[in-house]
Amino acid sequence: MELPAHLRTLAGVGVEVAVNVEAPVTVRSVLDALEAGYPALRGTIRDYGTEQRRPFLRFFVCEQDWSHERPDAPLPAAVASGAEPFMIVGAISGG
Repeated sequence: MELPAHLRTLAGVGVEVAVNVEAPVTVRSVLDALEAGYPALRGTIRDYGTEQRRPFLRFFVCEQDWSHERPDAPLPAAVASGAEPFMIVGAISGG
């Protein structure tokens, strides 16, 4: 999993973080494992109450935007096996 700079700083980790996720591997299960391993990230990626993705973060899987996919949709096998990263990217806005 790859994290944006501000989340890496908060969690005290490098660019990539490895988490163990049991099947089925979904966006929800990946984020649950990440927050369990790095409690400082709880509430930074998803809202505490609703578990909705924070507005200025995007999820990318196999070079595709998964930000609006169902949280329980199974991730591709390449991500589940660790061959491809699950990426959390800080969105850029402005004009």
